[in-house]
Amino acid sequence: MSPGLLVAVGLFGGVGAVARFLLDGAVSRRTGRAFPYGTLAVNLTGAFLLGLLAGAAVSGSAYKLAGVGFIGAFTTFSTWAFESHRLGEDGRLCLGAANFAISLVLGVALAWLGREVGLAL
Repeated sequence: MSPGLLVAVGLFGGVGAVARFLLDGAVSRRTGRAFPYGTLAVNLTGAFLLGLLAGAAVSGSAYKLAGVGFIGAFTTFSTWAFESHRLGEDGRLCLGAANFAISLVLGVALAWLGREVGLAL
């Protein structure tokens, strides 16, 4: 990987992280913080977009910039896992399990849907 591409992936990652922060905040302001809807929205959007890139056969530098840089920084496995754990720790085990299951099932479904849309392009 060239130094220029490495810097560009970092810049795209920065944009992805800011986009995650903004989307999570906007969703959470509207829905409250009893359930991590913001993180759910971020991760489901990212799963769809990554599927779209795969379906559209984006590769090489474009994939590294969009998939690894932007979407990699936009989505967040660690926050999803932590928020699920925190819900259980707070005595809301059913909500924690629901967050885990809903994110997993819908994430896979949206990655598939994004891939199908990408294949159709």
